Amino acid sequence: MTATAVVTGASSGIGAATARGLAARGYDVVLVARRADRVEELAAELVKEGHSARAYVLDVTDRDAVDAFAAGLPSCDVLVNNAGGAIGTETVAAADPADWRAMYEVNVLGVLNMTQALLPKLIGSGAGTVLVVSSVAGHVVYEGGGGYVAAKHGAHTLAATLRLELCGQPVRVLEIAPGMVKTEEFSLNRLRGDADAAEAVYEGVPDPLSAEDVADTIVWAVTRPPHVNIDLMVVRPRAQAAQHKVHRVKREG
Repeated sequence: MTATAVVTGASSGIGAATARGLAARGYDVVLVARRADRVEELAAELVKEGHSARAYVLDVTDRDAVDAFAAGLPSCDVLVNNAGGAIGTETVAAADPADWRAMYEVNVLGVLNMTQALLPKLIGSGAGTVLVVSSVAGHVVYEGGGGYVAAKHGAHTLAATLRLELCGQPVRVLEIAPGMVKTEEFSLNRLRGDADAAEAVYEGVPDPLSAEDVADTIVWAVTRPPHVNIDLMVVRPRAQAAQHKVHRVKREG
């Protein structure tokens, strides 16, 4: 029987790349995202390539919709909690509480909703995997990142606590914490659509991580033997030694 993998935030970036990677490894991939056109297009692309894939339009912060999704899913072997995002770079003193609330909703409660709803099926699979895509922001704080840092610390804490609580159950809990990843939307969304500011985040950085780099790590972790638990893996580009230590190449002239 083909194993089923649910990937949230699968319409672009790391989520889309992860869906492609898991489909290529033979999983029946369920692509979950809010944007119907993007997620349906990717599912059709994967099916055309001979893979097993289907799209499901879903907002992971809508608990009723998440429960309905889970009820209609016959089985689930892998859950990749990838949906997330950052809003703004304001200081704690200047931040809009609504932005913090929105980040907490998707980065923490979205993970909670999906995990709670699918946990019975993951346990029932006999070898379930819950993977949380957190961030280095979930482990180290930095100025201007308070809301996102708080949310990703929450995602990290959720994963670590769940691992303790499921000890003895046939489910492993993995966490992948990416550093600087250049995707088409993350910084653009964080900087409220300012394309120049978003591009400046990566200016001079030789080879920031790509969505495919992170997806490759996720697929590797998921496809380890069921008794092997990758508790936490921090993945950064070589140019980023820490949040505050990034090598940048100066432009000539």
